[in-house]
Amino acid sequence: MAGRIEDYALIGDMQTAALVCRDGTADWLCLPRFDSHAIFAGLLGTEEHGFWRLGPARPEGAEPPAADRRRYRGDSLVLESEWDTSRGTVRVTDFMPPRDGAPQLIRIVEGVSGRVPMRSELRMRFSYGRVTPWVHKVDSRTVAVAGPDSVWLDTEAETYGENLTTYADFAVAPGDRITFTISWQPSHHEPPALPDPEGSLEATEQFWREWVEQCTYHGPYREAVVRSLITLKALTYGPTGGIVAAPTTSLPEEIGGVRNWDYRYTWLRDAAITLSSLLRTGYREEARAWREWL
Repeated sequence: MAGRIEDYALIGDMQTAALVCRDGTADWLCLPRFDSHAIFAGLLGTEEHGFWRLGPARPEGAEPPAADRRRYRGDSLVLESEWDTSRGTVRVTDFMPPRDGAPQLIRIVEGVSGRVPMRSELRMRFSYGRVTPWVHKVDSRTVAVAGPDSVWLDTEAETYGENLTTYADFAVAPGDRITFTISWQPSHHEPPALPDPEGSLEATEQFWREWVEQCTYHGPYREAVVRSLITLKALTYGPTGGIVAAPTTSLPEEIGGVRNWDYRYTWLRDAAITLSSLLRTGYREEARAWREWL
């Protein structure tokens, strides 16, 4: 089952966003856009509706452990999670590079100490869990196809399929870095280019560093203000300047209640408050783009 909403961290590429739980599970991701159907919808339902868990291996039937530490790397949308286990410490870095081609979710596993057994469990379900894709290998790549959509998994780890889920079991020691990338592509197009996770990580950090440097606020709450601004930027749809109120849909205000709106729209009130915050901190280009979109 999905975790508490406060256990989720946001990562995104200014065209869509993923929510990653403290136990290393991506439970929400719509591809290729904010308003597309979800391929991971465990946030709304159960694991049968799609998820991607990456963390320390655990005994069969045991609950996945929550990370002991979690933070964004500097002033960026690059998420780092660390687990301290009986075998050692491991770090997972999650991010979505600003888009230059296929949308990607990249996860990098890094050994910190000891030798930690790890497991990746990837269950892709299209159309909010209604559609189970056809999963097969193309050379060393794993591809899931469902109608007009395809998602490609690239990793150095050996993968195998079981119970309609793609697994990878491996271990990391200090200095080891194992990368996982999923890329979305229309199924009738050529396969997406092979990813460059390390280069994409550097480019993503540089993007956010340069964006944050434009901030004109230098008061006592700068750290909190910058983190809030990064979140607002992540909710801005890059190609048009439209600003979504939230990256999710159908999370009821009370279980069984009717107030379960789809917030993946530009609501004029929410956008106005967002633009006020951006303008007061030096971000005029976002306001210009939103006005042109409107």
